[in-house]
Amino acid sequence: MTNGEKLKEARNLLLKLHKALVDHERSTYEAFNGKTSPTEFLNLLLNNVDLEWLRRFSTLIVDIDEMFAQKDGFSEEQIDAHLSRMRELLAMQGESGFFEAKYGLALQNDLDASALHAEIKKLLQ
Repeated sequence: MTNGEKLKEARNLLLKLHKALVDHERSTYEAFNGKTSPTEFLNLLLNNVDLEWLRRFSTLIVDIDEMFAQKDGFSEEQIDAHLSRMRELLAMQGESGFFEAKYGLALQNDLDASALHAEIKKLLQ
């Protein structure tokens, strides 16, 4: 498997992980604050400080998508940089204590997120 193929597969798994994390956070939020509409929750994802940690995943996914969409192509260095960013994100390297706490708690409490996290880490080895 080439690094480009590995990045595409890891990106797809990261998208699934992001969805599992968002679903987990929504469930937690609604347990304390009551049901929210999809639009209300989207606004929370975009603006709520407590959900800001999830944006690290969405930002990385968008950056990878933009790289693959470049009309002029992309370099092996760009691929390697994204793979490194993904490894660092999953290892919680250089992240804030808040990010580590929120992500760690989600991994402990959500089996789907935990399984996807492990699958991506294995792929990136």
